[in-house]
Amino acid sequence: MSTHSVALHDARMDTSPGLYTFRIKGRLGATGLSAFPSMVSQPDGGATVLTGLLEDRSAVFGVIAQIEALGLELLELRRIQPGPRTPETRIPEAPL
Repeated sequence: MSTHSVALHDARMDTSPGLYTFRIKGRLGATGLSAFPSMVSQPDGGATVLTGLLEDRSAVFGVIAQIEALGLELLELRRIQPGPRTPETRIPEAPL
């Protein structure tokens, strides 16, 4: 019986926690937003932007799956690269 080593196929894949934004078509009301309790929401024109710190890629895909399950249209997904932190650029905290 042979053994197989487990390794990432793509060395560029980042699995560390990161800050992400999801732009969703339309304005989500309280019921829609309740599906994303760990995310901070902000209306942006005819869209809703959800921002939150996600632990890994599976958490990102979990948010995408929730968006699809609700029949919402994902317009944009971005990982926000960390920059120098100042009081003006601190990360918004999600409500507990």
